[in-house]
Amino acid sequence: MTALTAKQDGLAEAVTHDDLANTIRFLSMDAVQKARSGHPGMPMGMADVATVLFQRFLKFDPAFPDWPDRDRFVLSAGHGSMLLYSLLHLTGYEDMTIEELVNFRQLGSKTAGHPEYGVAGGIETTTGPLGQGLGNAVGMALAERILNARFGDALVDHRTYAIVGDGCLMEGISHEAISLAGHLRLGKLTVLFDDNSISIDGPTDLAVSDDQVTRFEACGWHTQRVDGHDPEAIAAAIEEAQTSERPSLIACRTQIGFGAPNKQGTAATHGAPLGEDEIAAARENLGWSSEPFEVPQDTLTAWREIGAAGAPASAAWRERLAAQPDGDRAEFERRQAGTLPDAFGAAIRNVKRQAVETPESIATRVASQRVLEAVAPVLPELIGGSADLTGSNNTKAKSQAVISADDFSGAYVHYGVREHGMAAAMNGMALHGGVIPYGGTFLVFTDYCRPAIRLSALMEQRVVYVMTHDSIGLGEDGPTHQPVEHLAALRAIPNLKVFRPADLVETAECWELALENQDGPSVIALTRQGVPNVRKEHHDENWCSYGGYILESASGPRQVTLIASGSEVSVALEAKRLLEAEEIFAAVVSLPSWELFAAQPQHYRDEVLGPGILHFAVEAASPLGWERWVGSDGGFVGMRSFGASAPAAHLYKHFKITAEDLADKVKAWL
Repeated sequence: MTALTAKQDGLAEAVTHDDLANTIRFLSMDAVQKARSGHPGMPMGMADVATVLFQRFLKFDPAFPDWPDRDRFVLSAGHGSMLLYSLLHLTGYEDMTIEELVNFRQLGSKTAGHPEYGVAGGIETTTGPLGQGLGNAVGMALAERILNARFGDALVDHRTYAIVGDGCLMEGISHEAISLAGHLRLGKLTVLFDDNSISIDGPTDLAVSDDQVTRFEACGWHTQRVDGHDPEAIAAAIEEAQTSERPSLIACRTQIGFGAPNKQGTAATHGAPLGEDEIAAARENLGWSSEPFEVPQDTLTAWREIGAAGAPASAAWRERLAAQPDGDRAEFERRQAGTLPDAFGAAIRNVKRQAVETPESIATRVASQRVLEAVAPVLPELIGGSADLTGSNNTKAKSQAVISADDFSGAYVHYGVREHGMAAAMNGMALHGGVIPYGGTFLVFTDYCRPAIRLSALMEQRVVYVMTHDSIGLGEDGPTHQPVEHLAALRAIPNLKVFRPADLVETAECWELALENQDGPSVIALTRQGVPNVRKEHHDENWCSYGGYILESASGPRQVTLIASGSEVSVALEAKRLLEAEEIFAAVVSLPSWELFAAQPQHYRDEVLGPGILHFAVEAASPLGWERWVGSDGGFVGMRSFGASAPAAHLYKHFKITAEDLADKVKAWL
């Protein structure tokens, strides 16, 4: 077994494994019954596996739930949330009281229908969308190896465990996740598969006939099959998994709803309360005489001893941290706190200054790489990557070595064509702590990342999505690759900051804002085509932090405000010159971030936009949402259809997104 086992051998002999596991079963079925909604079958089926894991193997300390070197436990099958809540309560997490279990799925409780990160200690990630937790677990295991390579076993030496169900493995993201984990040989990752052959619709063979064990083997995993209700067999399998240098799958053959004599093994236990009669029958079947939400004192004591068993390891770790050289300890603590080094701000300011001193027309994706070249050397926790588009996304700095199965000391991951898996893994890395992940693909492929991006925002995780080729400006690849509706769709996600910078200066400022934002993710949308420098003077202040600002004031009494983002800012500037040649005075507003602009005081927004005059927006994207800034009387120049395959300059003329078209529309409107 593990070092923890010996400390747990003192459990009262009268308390058996079945007593411990049945506590989970009855807390779960009683909570679901009281809430009149939920999923009792999975916690009942996996109670034996979870009991063995927590009692004999998992390294954790409820008194220090954020202990950096704890093992991570991910319930990817998040619908079985009462399994996790029961374990947290039983092992002594302070904020998971019995009252919280009684209030399962009620407004304001810590026991939401699916686990929510940040609500209570011990909930490592938000799960429920199936397969996401598996992707997060891969990211956590990867982050552990990266930090271990820097700080060594004394500070970073822990495992990641994930419970997945049939649904998790049916989801396409599962293939991307297990393929990546197998390729990187993440040997400290163990996946426990609740192999119960039941889905909500009925037996899984209605829809799937995959051999999951063979599938994992094909991806380079160590695999085992085990009786999920035999505690010694489960323990032996986990022990064996810990000896492998490859990630491990343990397929645990279980009976969903175990203990419910009339419904176990059927879909009836999956997504609905068992009913009072079946719960009574289960009590009789399993010899459980306690009332709902009542745990026998000797069993609760045994569980609390399990929870307390990790305290010595936790204390020893803190002693090792204190004994580290001052520099190493300070660096470890800084990374864990998520604060940026002082040199970071100086690096950003230097990029901005050089951009103004030596202006040139470059794509903002190239500008982004220049920012990375400047900040990567001073920000070692920055872990980059791309979904097989490194040269196109410009996401790799020269100083970043590639991470591989043989060497985790680098700072760049080749994710392969696995956009969804990349995004979910980055969430796991951010949740793990100590690293700041960013990853790139084309903006149109945010469609492949979107479920994970949404969870980044929901969990308030600092993940940076570098999305290049952000409009018809990508040219010849055509409408399949040209995003139109994507900016609007991303801007609709709460707590997601969408940045679309206009030049190198704005790109540096947007990167600064994204990396400083510890409370949520960011998308940085970048051009393929070159754009001129629009910021002519250097200012240490980050103008993009306002979301929008007057880039050029009107030369006379303002009659119209031209609002643009990204590559269309230069279009607006040229249109201003055309209009003012005819004595129509226009101000140009750069609007790189709607979210930050909306957060400004009303008086600032009025000053920038100029109330009571005409507002015209230009963006090579859908008009959806722009009415917020131009008003019902304003106008928009942009895309109202899919794109086409042609050189970028031809496309801008074809779709009438030019300075001449904008100026003509303003004149017609006036």
